[in-house]
Amino acid sequence: MERIFQKPNAIAFLKGGSDTPTVFGRVEFYQKAHCVLVVADVGGLPKTEEGFYGFHIHEGKSCEGENFSESKSHYNPEGRSHPEHAGDLPPLLLCGKIAYLSVLTCRFKIEDIIGKTVIIHSMPDDFKTQPSGDAGKKIACGIIKKT
Repeated sequence: MERIFQKPNAIAFLKGGSDTPTVFGRVEFYQKAHCVLVVADVGGLPKTEEGFYGFHIHEGKSCEGENFSESKSHYNPEGRSHPEHAGDLPPLLLCGKIAYLSVLTCRFKIEDIIGKTVIIHSMPDDFKTQPSGDAGKKIACGIIKKT
């Protein structure tokens, strides 16, 4: 396994919404040949029954609006069904009040997601409900920026 000794190619700083002001974190993106390594480090998450949270890249370019409404829907440039959207990522798992995730995806390149948003949802993604996995309310948002 290749270690990360480079600075990320892109980063999103997460901030919780009005109902979840304690949520904070960062999501780093590393271009690796034809795939992207996504590394999320999130704190201040509210405890849920399952301890899982939906985690996606959304097509919107803003975290404004009620419940981050301007982040729009999942990033899905090829018009696929859920969970095959380019922006569908594995769920975050709560450990205490933090979550950490590292995943390699070949569904997009860094250049495709610059300016898009990263969203954490209040519930786990069920990987079947259309169009977005019934992952609940958007509780945190960050804009992906080139580093």
